[in-house]
Amino acid sequence: MGATDGEPLWIPSPERVAHTAVAALVKTVNARHGTALADYRDLHRWSIEHPGAFWQEVWELGEVIGERSGPALVDGNRMPGATFFPQARLNYAENLLRPRDPASIALIFRGEDKVERQVSFGELTELVSRLQQALRAAGVGVGDRVAATMPNMPETIAVMLATTSLGAIFSSCSPDFGERGILDRFGQIEPKVYVACDGYWYNGKRVSIGDKLRNVVPHMPSLARTVIVPYLGEAEEVAAGLPNGVSLDGFTAGLKPAPLAFERLPFNHPAFILFSSGTTGVPKCIVHGAGGTLLQHIKEHRLQCDLKPGERLFYFTTCGWMMWNWLVTGLASNLTLCLFDGSPFAPSPDVLWDYAEAERFALFGTSAKYIDSLRKEGVRPGEAHDLSTLKAMTSTGSPLAPADFAYVYEAIKQDLHLASISGGTDIVSCFVLGDPTAPVWRGEIQAPGLGMAVEVWSDEGRQVFGERGELVCTRPFPCMPVMFWNDPEGAKYRAAYFERFPNVWCHGDFAEWTEHGGIIIHGRSDATLNPQGVRIGTAEIYAQAEQVPEIVEAIAIGQDWDNDVRVVLFVRLKEGVGLDEALEKRIRTQIRTGASPRHVPAKIVAVADIPRTRSGKITELAVRDVVHGRPVKNTEALANPEALELYRDLPQLAV
Repeated sequence: MGATDGEPLWIPSPERVAHTAVAALVKTVNARHGTALADYRDLHRWSIEHPGAFWQEVWELGEVIGERSGPALVDGNRMPGATFFPQARLNYAENLLRPRDPASIALIFRGEDKVERQVSFGELTELVSRLQQALRAAGVGVGDRVAATMPNMPETIAVMLATTSLGAIFSSCSPDFGERGILDRFGQIEPKVYVACDGYWYNGKRVSIGDKLRNVVPHMPSLARTVIVPYLGEAEEVAAGLPNGVSLDGFTAGLKPAPLAFERLPFNHPAFILFSSGTTGVPKCIVHGAGGTLLQHIKEHRLQCDLKPGERLFYFTTCGWMMWNWLVTGLASNLTLCLFDGSPFAPSPDVLWDYAEAERFALFGTSAKYIDSLRKEGVRPGEAHDLSTLKAMTSTGSPLAPADFAYVYEAIKQDLHLASISGGTDIVSCFVLGDPTAPVWRGEIQAPGLGMAVEVWSDEGRQVFGERGELVCTRPFPCMPVMFWNDPEGAKYRAAYFERFPNVWCHGDFAEWTEHGGIIIHGRSDATLNPQGVRIGTAEIYAQAEQVPEIVEAIAIGQDWDNDVRVVLFVRLKEGVGLDEALEKRIRTQIRTGASPRHVPAKIVAVADIPRTRSGKITELAVRDVVHGRPVKNTEALANPEALELYRDLPQLAV
């Protein structure tokens, strides 16, 4: 429990707790259902014991537009197999474009320091209307796919809304994906229309993708139209070189805004296709339903983050990460979305904090790696910026180290709900995340999500407390995937989540409950180390190693050695720093005292770079394969595949 020792880092005031949506829902449930719930923990227990009633309450809370009749849950003892709201009909886009003041700001966009735009709700609705007409004219209808390779910009959201308004399915990736990465994803789902930008900005550099599109588009024979969105001013030129290519202006030419039509479909009609990281092969195509995605995000925005209508929501994300989907659903709660595309350190580490101050963010969402990078660079945003409107900060992508919890309160803001959150593409949301009514403890995720029956199980399938095990969910929830694409019998789907423990979702995270009722994620189960048969989470090692000032970041693997497994730690050091015996000793001492002697690596090796997926996650499995001389199945899934060569045939690992 070393990560959570001491006093809480933050305790919400009684006044703040009393005004949360959680407190209001507790009162509502007590009045409607004759219960005597007192707090979040009671509400969580009730939500998993009465899932039908709970998700009906979320529907009411979100004022969901649609037709609802019949039971809220059928076959609630089956996973997979449970069905939420089997008689309901709704449309995802209709709920995001619910009536509001046309002059209100729906979207704010910054592209590094190159672009700054605001889009009113009226302007967004008009663009969606014109795109809806153009997509329909291109033959897009219920169940068809529209794919996008786009920055996180307003046009991307408009295309998604137009697509889902028609009952079609939207899928996206970011423009930094390579040709093979794009085709590995979209080639599987056979889109009818493909939308791409002409290029993007990153770290101050102008990156055109016209050549890449000329190599990609001919390999998607399903396309009726390819639409190029201007960002660098080259849309007409790029479109002219593509089969059935047209610029965005050309695609919508002559179309005038008209009242939007929304195709209301069954609750879990497919709305999105997301993709697994693909580091172990061709990415899995994970299909998510409109209703489950909508309800889960409404719950997380309003209850877990306590966001109020009119507030401003920011998440630093690309369109290749599920947090983009999470962000855009904020429109359903009448939030203003703050979009950013580019490097969070260009032109300086202040760029996102200047944005937060200028646009008065209520929630700042980012990755654990970004927070860690700020700490190591000595950036102190709270000293130079007015963050008075900022009430919450969320962190995901990897476990947030205890030192970074403390850094947020020291260098960003003291009165702040800091929520480390964890879930994934598989559920387009979270299993464990923030509770705005409870204290924040160093190194801990606060609570299981409402409606999520989260437990930690031993290898034998026994629930455990205070010891490490598999994170599971024992009851159905509405944001479970509808299916995997091209998996007609559901075999791949069942194997991915239900093979380990029948009728129980096994998520693949190595986790542990704390004495405060919070949870610690120790890393992915498939990356867990097993020296001398003892399971060790890689996150525990990183949390200690990265406290050593000379280490920028680290990655650990288990190397097969002498009929056992030995822990190998690779470290990327600050510029000009060498790995000598003294530094190795300090690293080992830090890990031994901060974690345990079992966590101390047998080998420490300095490397110039660490391979990452395109969503920024380090990839232990790929490094492990290279070290053992095995092929890495899909290097296109990596943002920097060339880094893998740094781990091949290392003499330090031959002895």
